Amino acid sequence: MPNIKSAKKRVLTSKRKCDENILVESRMKNSIKKLEKTIKEGNKDEAKELLNTTFKNIDKAQDINIVHENKAARLKSRLQKSVNNLTK
Repeated sequence: MPNIKSAKKRVLTSKRKCDENILVESRMKNSIKKLEKTIKEGNKDEAKELLNTTFKNIDKAQDINIVHENKAARLKSRLQKSVNNLTK
């Protein structure tokens, strides 16, 4: 346990940031799973709506460096491709 005041504060802020990162990452993963489930069901209208929220969640994770920008681009590309191929 830290003794110095700044070190104590650092423990609290790092815990807070860790909790926020876990929340953002789980939100991103859950929205991806929900979209993939909708794609498997074949509901294109609902998939298009979920695609926007999923993109927002992926971008948020990328902005705070939870996901690398290349991985974020790859995820978004694959999801967009899946939604576009629903009616083909």
